[in-house]
Amino acid sequence: MKIVVTGTRGIPGIQGGIETHCEELYPLIADKQHEIIVVRRPGYAIDHTVKTYRQVTIKDIKVVRNKYLEAFLHTFLAVLYARRIGADIVHIHAVGPALMTPIARMLGMKVVVTHHGPDYNREKWGNFAKWILRTGEKVGIHYANHIIVIAEHIRQMILHKYPSKKNITLIHNGVKAISQTPGTDFIQGLGLTEYNYILAVGRLVKEKGFDKLVEVFKQLSSPSLKLVIVGSADHQDSYVQKLKEACRDEKNICLAGFVKGEKLAELYAYARLFVLPSTHEGLPIALLEAMSYGTPILASDIPANKEIGLPDECYFKSDDFTDMQQTLEKRIESIQTERITYNLSAYNWPYIALRTKEIYDSLIV
Repeated sequence: MKIVVTGTRGIPGIQGGIETHCEELYPLIADKQHEIIVVRRPGYAIDHTVKTYRQVTIKDIKVVRNKYLEAFLHTFLAVLYARRIGADIVHIHAVGPALMTPIARMLGMKVVVTHHGPDYNREKWGNFAKWILRTGEKVGIHYANHIIVIAEHIRQMILHKYPSKKNITLIHNGVKAISQTPGTDFIQGLGLTEYNYILAVGRLVKEKGFDKLVEVFKQLSSPSLKLVIVGSADHQDSYVQKLKEACRDEKNICLAGFVKGEKLAELYAYARLFVLPSTHEGLPIALLEAMSYGTPILASDIPANKEIGLPDECYFKSDDFTDMQQTLEKRIESIQTERITYNLSAYNWPYIALRTKEIYDSLIV
């Protein structure tokens, strides 16, 4: 069968939770019975010459880069492309692109929608954009042949809104097993030493809460400790400018930009503490990645983070500046170099791929 994947910026090496999800998942599905084609937005590509990735075909479709329209337009073009090449299944990621589910169905293709979280709750969207995203969720759930959710709190939300829906399957995000301890060349190049920095990873958007983390960090009583924020922005908006301004001339704060692979592995492995101050997540891959390196965690107590089931001392009250500050101080004082063994058995990519493949097979008989 032929499966076209859309709703993502693309693979490989492109920033974003959905992008990481697709990069890890689809090479494990692609085989002689399952031809996988990921439709990419070339404006985000690290290397435009890469047209296949671990048995997955990459199809570039150009689209105008626009904060509000590009995901919808790109998904529409991807659906037309899928029909043109005779795809059996279109797999749409995220509720915004799911707006195109009825079109794919009318063109005679089966549709799987993966719900990565209620994007309409993100702070960056205005009222009209939120309405469009809610509509995408509604029509995606109504018209999709099967719905995948990446977290239990998302499944419960959908069941509450649409109690009659039966074609919903919980399949978590995953994380790769760590095969070896990384070196330290990259962190040394950033002026860092092992276990003497706090790490945060994610796109530079308001709901990640990095601006609050910066303000809390500035008030810490640990003068030698550093803060490293890994990630970049898709669009240079006022939030990004304010964040950069808040970090300017701060010798102990490093905006490292987008980092992947072995360099990111070093940052995870030798961080004193990983902090995720988000107000919105689906099931954060960055948090799972930090756990895979045994890094101590501090995260906001939003449902997506709480679902992972860390001890109470690993959470602070979301949007409570004082609690965040006090909890961060306690975590820093209680942690030195120790690593933690987390139970990540529920986040196994090969198992996730098998479950997804079973859904595809069930739709084509």
